This record gives sequence, C-alpha cells and structure tokens, in this order.
Amino acid sequence: MHDRENYRFLEPVVTLQPTPHLLLRTESGSRRLPLTGSNCWTIGRSEDNNFVLPDRWISRNHAMLQSMETGEFYLIDLGSRNGSFVNGRRVSIPVTLHNGDRLTFGQTELEFYSPPINHPTDSSSGMDSKEFTATATLHVRRMISVLVIDIRDFTVLTRQLDEKILSEVIGTWFRHAGDIIREYGSWVDKYIGDAVMAIWIHGTQGVNSDEMLRIFRALSAMHKMTSDLYNLYPLPFPLRIGAGINTGFAMVGNTGSGDRPDYTALGDTVNAAFRLETSTKQIGQDVAIGETTYQHLVDLDSNSMNLFKHYTVALKGYDVPTKTHACNFAELDTFLQMKSRG
Repeated sequence: MHDRENYRFLEPVVTLQPTPHLLLRTESGSRRLPLTGSNCWTIGRSEDNNFVLPDRWISRNHAMLQSMETGEFYLIDLGSRNGSFVNGRRVSIPVTLHNGDRLTFGQTELEFYSPPINHPTDSSSGMDSKEFTATATLHVRRMISVLVIDIRDFTVLTRQLDEKILSEVIGTWFRHAGDIIREYGSWVDKYIGDAVMAIWIHGTQGVNSDEMLRIFRALSAMHKMTSDLYNLYPLPFPLRIGAGINTGFAMVGNTGSGDRPDYTALGDTVNAAFRLETSTKQIGQDVAIGETTYQHLVDLDSNSMNLFKHYTVALKGYDVPTKTHACNFAELDTFLQMKSRG
C-alpha cells in the first residue's frame, strides 16, 4: 500500500456539491480529487501532472481526463507502459466515462463520479445572481480556424496489432499531438476515437500570416511525428494521417475558469472541418482546406495558388457540392520550407 502522504490531494471528500470528481480510497479513508477549474487534467508520477500518484507501476505521464462542452468526460491513455483500465478493461482510444466507473492506473484504483447537476432557473433557487453569471457559459461570435486530424487505416491496425502495443502507440500519438498543438499556439479541443480537433481563435483584426502558418506547421509536425512512430514500435505498416482545415465564424464558448480560457466552438465551421478531412479519402490527398482558409493563404502568399489543387466534393449533410483545395504532405512541406527561407 502506498504512503498516503505522497499523494497530492486537493480537498477531502464532501457531499455538499455534486461536482465531477475522482475518488481515491486509501487505508486512512477516501480522498476527493475535484475535476473543476479546467477542462483537462493529467495523471502520472511526474510532478507536472494535475494529479500526482507515486505508484511505481504508473508512467510519468500516464493518462488524461478531458471534459467536453456537452458535459461528457473522456479518459485518454497517454502511451503508458502498463495501460489505463476502465472497469477492468484496457483502453487504447479515448473512452467516454460514466458515473461510477472504476479507473485503474498501475496498482492505483480511482472511481469517477459526475452526477447530473440541475441548475435552478428562478429566484426561488437561492442562488446568488452574480454566482450564476460567473459560472454560466459565455458564447461570442469569433473568426476561428479548425484543424481535424485523423489516423488512416486505424481499423486495420487494431486487427493486426497486439492490444498492449496498440494502446502504447495510440496513447503516444495523442500525447505528442497535444504537445505539438500547444507548441503552435492552440490546444486539443476534442479527442475523438482516432482523431483530434484543435481550434485557433483569430483576433478582431482578422487572420494574420503568422497564425495561418502556425496551423500548417503544426500539421506538418503532426505528420512527421506520426511517421516516426513506425521506427519506435513494431507496426505492420507506417502510420499516416489525413487532415481538414476550415476557417470561418463560429460561436465560441468560455466554459472554464482555469489559467487559460477553456474555449470550445460550435457551428458549421467546425462541422465542415470534419467533412473536409473525410473528403481527403475520396480525392486521394492528405490535406483538404475550405474556401475561406484557401483565400487567406492566397492573400498572405500568392505561392499558395500553386500548392493546392482544386476539387468539388459532396460533403455529407450538405445539399450542394463544396469547393475545396487539397495537397499532399510532400507539397505542404516544400511550401513551408520556402516560407522559412523567405
């Protein structure tokens, strides 16, 4: 049994507030680890985690919990050596958690609780109006760029790869994806099966050249990182990714109170980015971008016109064909190298 003094706890168990939390049971009693103040919490042995667990069977950066604007929570294994388990089953891709689920990391077990919260809507509730305003979600209309990246042939990979190795590979990919996206000025807004979605929020003055180039450099780095996994793990074939990028207005919400705004975006701009990523399989390209993204690139650098080929695709859920522009990663890297030399 681990020494309870080595654990980092935020507060003892209380039952006054039905806030989402993890429950860790020890010989001396139970401890509550609140899932508040952010939309992302990391777990591991390293001191830079939100929840530090000194279990030698736990990796330095073992797993991550992420909350969505829908209220759902996902558990993402970060390529841990010994795996993350939900109700005794090892997980290799982000999995939705349910109230009462048992999470196991190494020899440490926690329970996940996320009871439904019914917010009163009238003055009889007794809730202070200022408090309600502070915790309510704020949505504003902003210009954003959405990047969606998906692992190619993931279903084939799951059939050919040992589950333990698969968990390490995919977890490592998710961890590095988060690091790369942060390095280039954004964050992973969603982990969805074998895909990630990131958002860049542009200023009121519009999209500038540095912002747009950061998005494409992040994508290029993601491509290189994904390819390098073939040299680190015994994979049956090199991993590949496809991507969709779309720029436009969306309703952006600040759903948190941590040290950075926990923004998420809703609307057609986001939906189209997912559809554009899917279209790359139809047209045989690696990257597909929306018309607005393309126009911003051309405005910033006329060489972009030579980079992307023009296509008309039928996007699921759209009544009329959509114009898109696409390229492969070799062409994208050539363009970015030219920009670096320029």
